Amino acid sequence: MKRFFTLALAMAPMLCYAQTGTVSGTLAGFDVVNNSGQEAHGFEVQFEGLQQNQLYYSVYGGRYGSPKPVAYATGVYQRYQAIYDPNSKTWSATTPVGASNPSFSWQDCYLGGVNYGTSGCEHFGQSLHPLNSGQTVVVTGRWLVEDPANPGTLIALNPPAAIPFITWFFGAPVPPGGTVPPPPAPGTTPVVSATFEAPEAPETPDKYGPAKWVKIFTTQFTRELTADELASTNPSVVPESATQVEVAWDIVQKSPPSGVNSKGAKNRGSKSNSGRIAATTRSVVRRYEFYKYTGALDAITNQVICADTTCTAPSAGELGDPVSAQNTAANVIADSITVTRTGNGIVSGDGGLISCGNACAAFGTAGSTVTLTASPSGTVFTGWTGPCSGTAPSCTFSLAGGMAASATFKNQYTLSIGRSNPGTVTGTPAGNDRAIDCGGNCSAKFTDGTVVTLTAVPPAGKTFANWSGACAAAGTATTCTLPISGNLSVQAVFNK
Repeated sequence: MKRFFTLALAMAPMLCYAQTGTVSGTLAGFDVVNNSGQEAHGFEVQFEGLQQNQLYYSVYGGRYGSPKPVAYATGVYQRYQAIYDPNSKTWSATTPVGASNPSFSWQDCYLGGVNYGTSGCEHFGQSLHPLNSGQTVVVTGRWLVEDPANPGTLIALNPPAAIPFITWFFGAPVPPGGTVPPPPAPGTTPVVSATFEAPEAPETPDKYGPAKWVKIFTTQFTRELTADELASTNPSVVPESATQVEVAWDIVQKSPPSGVNSKGAKNRGSKSNSGRIAATTRSVVRRYEFYKYTGALDAITNQVICADTTCTAPSAGELGDPVSAQNTAANVIADSITVTRTGNGIVSGDGGLISCGNACAAFGTAGSTVTLTASPSGTVFTGWTGPCSGTAPSCTFSLAGGMAASATFKNQYTLSIGRSNPGTVTGTPAGNDRAIDCGGNCSAKFTDGTVVTLTAVPPAGKTFANWSGACAAAGTATTCTLPISGNLSVQAVFNK
């Protein structure tokens, strides 16, 4: 039997940089073509080594709706499956065999796709909670077909279907036997990495496995994503444009287990990609598209012989039918501080890494102490939110995860008091620079939005006549309540 796919990936923590951050959850939304040669009535994803409560969310599966979780001693299945009608001896849904079609589009894998009914392609997906330390999960996907020996029942078809599930990790991968680099200095931009194994193992120990072309796209977001968003019909999230290509083309092909024929050959059995993130990054997305390799193979070892010798672009006759597409994402939490400002002012700190104005975000190390200082610029600092609070210009806190602090600066304006004839005007509250007590102090600066109450006190034997200027509406009342929204002038008129 010709093996189109195999999917088996260990989702285990890998040797990587000691970056201070975490992958808070992994998401997958995959399109898979039915190259099994048989009509299918469902699809199962097996998570060997996973607990059912670690399945976070399942994507609605086209013809088959929501999957049914089936736990067993050492793992859990997620089964998308049709319903059998024993009276009519028919299934409620069928995925036809995927035919070779030059006009195939990944959009055809979705309900509503122009050629969905005949494409033989389906879309499924799953979100996982973070794995426990040292936990290994092997993921395998299989089409469900009718058991010829027991009509009306489904069996999982082998060989498995090829959807290489991706392992995400915070930091850069280190090759086997490599040395773990020292932790990066605070403020160093970390990386988030993704890796996968070649989707088909060799059929014999002295030959290479079947080869596949892979194309990889990537992008980042400042918010967390959900598995439902990872659909090829959602280009606002899933990277598919030429500007988002990370790897134009490459070959993945598993080496012989014996290693007999792999000496001196390029290792194409797995692939890792790493990219630096911003301090504000909360999710990283990669799209992997897999196609059959239809070029020349070594007659003895089954190793690819690409016409361009580098296997970095398919030559004529080397690119075959689509196999599967994996839209995968990692929600990440980097230990970082992001500062926002309202109004004119500067926030500085974290050992010079923050100077906002310009540098408003920085990476740090979990548990480290961060001090931020707000410096007004012709304004008044009115307070912090986030890990900082209060109105003191400096605050100190311990870094833990992705933290965000905001500082608010407000304009200040001058309130000026004039008097006609002897008398006194007092004001509450006091201004930012002094209190109004006019007689003596006849102007003060106030923060925008402050409500000032002015009181006119005539001298003995005299009376207050009226207000003019900004308090004109108060008329002859001895008090005027005035919200500050700009530079204002008030005149208090006393009778002679």
